[in-house]
Amino acid sequence: MTDIKPSPASRPADPMAQPTAPDPGLPFDRLPLPAAMLETLRQLDYRTMTPIQAASLPLALAAHDLIAQAKTGSGKTAAFALPLLARLDVRKLAVQALVLCPTRELADQVTQEIRRLARFEANIKVLALCGGTPMRPQRDSLAHGAHVVVGTPGRIMDHLERGSLALEAVDTLVLDEADRMLDMGFHDDIAFVAGRCPTARQTLLFSATFPDGIARLAARFLRTPQEVKLPEQHAASKIRQRFYEVEHPARLQAVARLLRHYRPASTLAFCNTRQQCRDLVELLRSEGIAALALNGEMEQRERDQVLIQFANRSCPVLVATDVAARGLDIAQLEAVINVDVTPDPEIHVHRIGRTGRGEDAGWALSLCSSADKRRVAAIAQMLGFEPEWHALDELVADEAQPLQAPMVTLLILGGRKDKIRPADVLGALTGEAGFTREQVGKITVTDQTTYVAVERAIAHEAVRRLAAGKLKGRKVKVRALEV
Repeated sequence: MTDIKPSPASRPADPMAQPTAPDPGLPFDRLPLPAAMLETLRQLDYRTMTPIQAASLPLALAAHDLIAQAKTGSGKTAAFALPLLARLDVRKLAVQALVLCPTRELADQVTQEIRRLARFEANIKVLALCGGTPMRPQRDSLAHGAHVVVGTPGRIMDHLERGSLALEAVDTLVLDEADRMLDMGFHDDIAFVAGRCPTARQTLLFSATFPDGIARLAARFLRTPQEVKLPEQHAASKIRQRFYEVEHPARLQAVARLLRHYRPASTLAFCNTRQQCRDLVELLRSEGIAALALNGEMEQRERDQVLIQFANRSCPVLVATDVAARGLDIAQLEAVINVDVTPDPEIHVHRIGRTGRGEDAGWALSLCSSADKRRVAAIAQMLGFEPEWHALDELVADEAQPLQAPMVTLLILGGRKDKIRPADVLGALTGEAGFTREQVGKITVTDQTTYVAVERAIAHEAVRRLAAGKLKGRKVKVRALEV
């Protein structure tokens, strides 16, 4: 069921003034769009609205600010492109819509899609402004005028600081994949760009998850926004559940056996207590399996560092309680292990739903004592599935290959307060240091520190070269984080 409600961080709007979102599957001609735009949609084979389009388009077309939950592939580009195109005054050759994206690849995709949707009007100019390409051609294109600009925060900032981009005429600001932009350390860049746009504008924020940073962004830059949240549906075929009977004292050792058999690159293991988390991490490390624990007693800095290492593929196993793992949304999580069976079916669903997201498949592996079988039966009955029981003796452990993470996290002493941005770190590694873009993973910039994942094979050399070179014109201290 679609949940549409005013953001709790804002003042509720008059409910009588809010349009009702149509059900997904309805045709686009139910929307107040120009006839030429509807004809273009028909030509592009846009037959009926996806759920995110059906939920958000009526609100966006009615000029509401919007916070929408949507992932790549859900049809979100059309959900913000159609409203911004409908608001354009083509006769005014000025930037009237700005779309911020976390990466060049996404910005290029969004640009192409907006251009396709803009075919209903011959003179709409859509321009992409991203890093990794020369500035001069972009400045020349801006000098000739554009109606819509799509770009990454860093390059948009560069143009604003050089005076080649003006945003005084912006009617619509879109923050696409806002959670990912926050993960990449773009909060201050987003704030800078939004501050250059008129306050009397429409802001549309799209995000796959809703961490605290999204609420702070919304409170700062959106005006009485409407929220559209579509509960994510996980196909049962994407999450393969297996149950293993094991006596309670042997279950920690059984976790190591599961890991050596299935060899997932990324595993979240749930325990019922903090002490069990600590015990499991100690056992796994003694067996040569890198693991980190997440618990509610950690300081925020330590917690953030653990999550960064796990999310960027620098640690293969994260062990946590349900409380500590609340709100986590880790991309490409290959397996969930229930070290203990929870008595609550809803918690079980929440645990295993961390894997098998989007187009990915995943394993949900549960360890159960004979006393737990009643719990498993209750969960299976409530959820309507037949438990698939297996014996631990069936597992074939691969002892030859160590279970190592493919990446290593480098810690750089310097962050946002030192004007360091993700693009600066990427440039240092792929410029003077001589590494390729493919050897560099996720980059996270905090106020005081910067974390960058690099391939394990180059970690030692990457530390040496970063320390020998300069970042933002100065020497920095760099070290690899051990797991």
